Amino acid sequence: MSSQFRIEKDSMGEVHVPTDALYQAQTQRAINNFPISGMPMPGQFIKALAYVKQAAARSNLELGHLKGDIAHAIIDSCQEIIDGNHIDQFPLDVFQTGSGTSSNMNANEVIASLASKKSKQNVSPNDHVNMGQSSNDVIPTAIQVSAALACHFHLFPALNHLISTIEQKAENVGHIVKTGRTHLMDAMPVTMGQELLGWKTQIEKALQGINYSLENVTALAQGGTAVGTGINADPEFAATFTNNISVSTEISFTSSDNFFYNLGSQDAIVALSGQLKTAAVAVMKISNDLRWMNSGPLAGLGEIELESLQPGSSIMPGKVNPVIPESAAMVAAQVIGNDTTITVAGQSGNFQLNVMLPVIALNLIQSIELLANAATQLADKAISSFTVREDNLQLALAKNPILVTALNPVIGYLKAAEIAKKAYKEKRAIIDVAEEETELSRNELENLLNPQQLTEGGIAQ
Repeated sequence: MSSQFRIEKDSMGEVHVPTDALYQAQTQRAINNFPISGMPMPGQFIKALAYVKQAAARSNLELGHLKGDIAHAIIDSCQEIIDGNHIDQFPLDVFQTGSGTSSNMNANEVIASLASKKSKQNVSPNDHVNMGQSSNDVIPTAIQVSAALACHFHLFPALNHLISTIEQKAENVGHIVKTGRTHLMDAMPVTMGQELLGWKTQIEKALQGINYSLENVTALAQGGTAVGTGINADPEFAATFTNNISVSTEISFTSSDNFFYNLGSQDAIVALSGQLKTAAVAVMKISNDLRWMNSGPLAGLGEIELESLQPGSSIMPGKVNPVIPESAAMVAAQVIGNDTTITVAGQSGNFQLNVMLPVIALNLIQSIELLANAATQLADKAISSFTVREDNLQLALAKNPILVTALNPVIGYLKAAEIAKKAYKEKRAIIDVAEEETELSRNELENLLNPQQLTEGGIAQ
């Protein structure tokens, strides 16, 4: 045999493993079996898996089931992975065994190899690192922990930054009045502030929904072991584990009140994904509004001018495109697609186990990370930096025939419609046509048709 390989043994026999690999036989079998996509499990998931193994070792030490030297070697080895080391030792394809057993054993073997070197004794992947655990509760727990970590430390700061950026922009340009639009057609006026704060509320509501859904996600599966009965785990393991992982992650986790729910279904994750989709829909809406408002600069709406970031065409000199909103819109489309995958995968809970866990992990973490990155770019390179083209806004507002709506209570709907049609046909300001077609004075019309006043609702007096 070449010096590039060594022989490892498991319950099925011998396997050739690369000499410098920290993983062992079961990982190598999975590498051989699943050359499917070339996509490994997400880094955030691997980090969460290490947190799970670390908390399990601490718990087994506290409960008297694991010797101190071995436990501390496992704990220290897990910390290396949490700190971002050895990620190349987790090469397994996402499209593997549906329980994620391969990834669980990948972690067990890598941690066991590291711990063996530290403790200078044989640390077993199954008997020590996997003590009191099963892939069937470890992988759902790692998905839940990875989601909570990614939301709390990546997505929530990004969404809050987007909210504060929109709010600040509304303070700066909120007084400016523009033509409102329904069906993409001219409608009654609104202020920039009203439009922007509508966006802000969308993101706030999406954030609230994600936060609410995390209440079920943070109730962990760990302790259910193979089928939810807790076989081979200390009766106090689950509570001890959640305490330890809460301390290490700085997120409050609890033990599930029904392990059969956590193992047999992924409903909590499906619900979280649905809330991520809601956030994606909000991002899509905001992105498309920005693109329409920026359209032109001459033949479009031309209401705002987004920051120029890069040339927009390989053939048309001087063209600049709304690249950040386009990028964010594509992120939204991807997250919506990911939610469909998670929904389908969530249906694969057969009796006591869901068997599409790895693809759930991939799509969930990708959605969270994409949304966080897109929200930050949307805030910093689109919303905070756009300028308002007030001249274009005022020109369109003055000729907006829909302003005649304010005259309905005075002259009636049908007469107002006649005036609107004439103003549109003759391309004249509505106030000039209304002065000709009604007995109202110029002063009365200026009061009734004041765009700023019309943004405040009610009937002009």
